[in-house]
Amino acid sequence: METPFNDRGVSVTRNALSSAGQVFPLRDVLDVQVVTVPKNKLLPRIISLIGLVGAIVGGIFRSPVGMVCGVMLIVVGWLTWATQDVTHRLIVQTANGEREALMSTDREFVERVSAAVHEAKTAAAAPKD
Repeated sequence: METPFNDRGVSVTRNALSSAGQVFPLRDVLDVQVVTVPKNKLLPRIISLIGLVGAIVGGIFRSPVGMVCGVMLIVVGWLTWATQDVTHRLIVQTANGEREALMSTDREFVERVSAAVHEAKTAAAAPKD
């Protein structure tokens, strides 16, 4: 059996999409789409805001512990923001609903998998000569 796509643990054959231990038979796949999930902005801001309040209150009460903990929380909030990645997900739509088949920070890779699924579905639907 020929494997039209096999990269990074994801394979698309004439019959199925296999990714992360999940197998989606192509006959059950209605559509696939690539969804981009941006960085979470709320959590880092809340952590940094709590740290800022703690540092200010520590400064008002002349508490070195309060100021240090506040500054540490500000740094943790910044690190939370800086270490997040924008992720791209391949969503497979079947008759039973939508499921996430793949998640990666490399959008090009996810789009190649999507294109391979579309090509395999088109090839399977084409009349055999």
